[in-house]
Amino acid sequence: MQNETGILGNTTMNKGLSATLKIFFVIPFFMIFFYCIVVMLYTFASNRQFWDSSRYILFVYMLINDTLQLSLSMILFFFVMADLRIFFASCISLLFLSTATFQNTPLILATMSLERYVAILYPLQQPTMWQADRIWVIMLALWLTSCILPIVDFSLGQLQPDSGTFSRMVLCRSGILNLFPIQTLFKVVLNRVFFGLVAIIILFTYIRILFETRRMRQDRASVTKALQTVLLHGLQLLLCMISFAQPVTENLLMMHVSWLRENIIFFNFFCVILLPRFLSPLIYGLRDDILRRHIKGAVFCCSASVHPMATRKHFLK
Repeated sequence: MQNETGILGNTTMNKGLSATLKIFFVIPFFMIFFYCIVVMLYTFASNRQFWDSSRYILFVYMLINDTLQLSLSMILFFFVMADLRIFFASCISLLFLSTATFQNTPLILATMSLERYVAILYPLQQPTMWQADRIWVIMLALWLTSCILPIVDFSLGQLQPDSGTFSRMVLCRSGILNLFPIQTLFKVVLNRVFFGLVAIIILFTYIRILFETRRMRQDRASVTKALQTVLLHGLQLLLCMISFAQPVTENLLMMHVSWLRENIIFFNFFCVILLPRFLSPLIYGLRDDILRRHIKGAVFCCSASVHPMATRKHFLK
């Protein structure tokens, strides 16, 4: 009896140590990401010229959305690792926001590609909706659209027997609602259609801008930069879609790696869910020449060496 108690105690202690190590492994990556995001947001807030461009306003919107999504993922990850239970109503709210922000990312990428398309093809007659002072209407529409999936998903679900009331304490997981076949089918179909449409939009904008380069005899540098930006949006979309491969990669790891199941799940979660989300906004933000120079000025506490005329030409592109 004492041996069984000792084994049980050692197992519990090992699980606690493993969970602690995983948490302290993830925290530095999140802090670096959060620091970079804060520096970029500070750069935008302290330079008024960024707010005169729809492109940069949409990028700020993406930064805030991805930061919120990653923060929610980290919170849910900590709850599961520490085996902490929260109120069912709070869990549903966290899962709703996490799903909505996840769906919002590809919509933002498609919108940013369309913004480049409009800026190149209609440089002098830009539609009112795409102007910097009206872009908030499109951002609001994106957020409302991204809420469709969690609303319908939660409406189709049914409470588990052990989470009967909203005040019940539960371990917050994505499967807190029973997954009926129709619920699973809806999520799979909508996600495929959703990301497929975004991919088509990005491909369409790239092809149209590419054709435009053959007709334009001036400002080819601006068009080339727009093409590179749209390609980058495609890369960001691929990073976002990697999360759909989580079940496949998890099964492959379990077949070929002799790790504990919880370690495989953690490794897969970090590489497939967290890491792409860390990289996506940082790659796009640090690629921009003007933004990168301003960020250097903010980081090293000195004035960014950006020539005013060069900055003005950049924003007019």
